Amino acid sequence: MSTSEAPKKNSAFMKALKPSPQLAAVIGPDPVPRTEVTKKLWDYIKQNNLQNPANKRNILCDDKLKAVMGKDEVTMFEMTGLVGKHLSES
Repeated sequence: MSTSEAPKKNSAFMKALKPSPQLAAVIGPDPVPRTEVTKKLWDYIKQNNLQNPANKRNILCDDKLKAVMGKDEVTMFEMTGLVGKHLSES
């Protein structure tokens, strides 16, 4: 390994992945790393006031999010697993 090459850690998280058409409706069509997908989802959730007021850890899905999540309400922990099914290598 040459000195110019740094060891790659967490490269799976940094790899740009292509969103499905359902996910692209929420975060846009460009390939992005998982970390950016999560950030964009939270931006969308906050912009559209989709956090459950009684339990902020739960997300109330509008039509666009329901197409991705598959149900009306998800926890923030479920969300990452469900979104992973909508990402593929470009």
